[in-house]
Amino acid sequence: MYTGKVYRFVDMARWTRFETLLFLLIILLWVLGYYFMDLKWFRIPWTPMALIGTAVAFIIGFQNNAVYGRIWEARKIWGGIVNTSRTFGTFVQDMVSAEHAQENVSDAQLKEEVKVLTYRHIAWMTALRHAMRSKRNWETTSDHKTNQEWGIRPPEAKAELKDDLSPYLSAQDMDYVLTHDNHQTAVLYLQSH
Repeated sequence: MYTGKVYRFVDMARWTRFETLLFLLIILLWVLGYYFMDLKWFRIPWTPMALIGTAVAFIIGFQNNAVYGRIWEARKIWGGIVNTSRTFGTFVQDMVSAEHAQENVSDAQLKEEVKVLTYRHIAWMTALRHAMRSKRNWETTSDHKTNQEWGIRPPEAKAELKDDLSPYLSAQDMDYVLTHDNHQTAVLYLQSH
């Protein structure tokens, strides 16, 4: 789905050139048949065309509203994740201390614990990003010839989850996460235990 603000005419023409050529070929055959071969049964009355055109306009309008609603919902969810992540990072920086510790904890140990908690949170977001952008069975548009030609692929399609998680998790944590089907939940489990 294209969500940019500007869609240049040249891009649209390149994207739809096969469909446009097919449409022009059909229209050309129709015109040749109607005018030059005197096939008058090719004539189409205006009333059905107006009705069908109006119905198509309504359907496209409703679909556009539905798509916009999904985009807006995704933006709200992502904004919530961003805000919660910032809050979590602030809490970890401010609340992880040796104030109520039963044993003496050095500043280096506290900094390491803050780093582990923060990196696990980044690992959770990375695993979530991979899960949300993984290809589903019902998604067929990426196999379409126009998408293959333009090479539209999310970065997660080119990188392995293991490679993206390795800067943030220890080897032991990485083994635990990768043995589970739901990677992001496995990272959350590590975070809470």
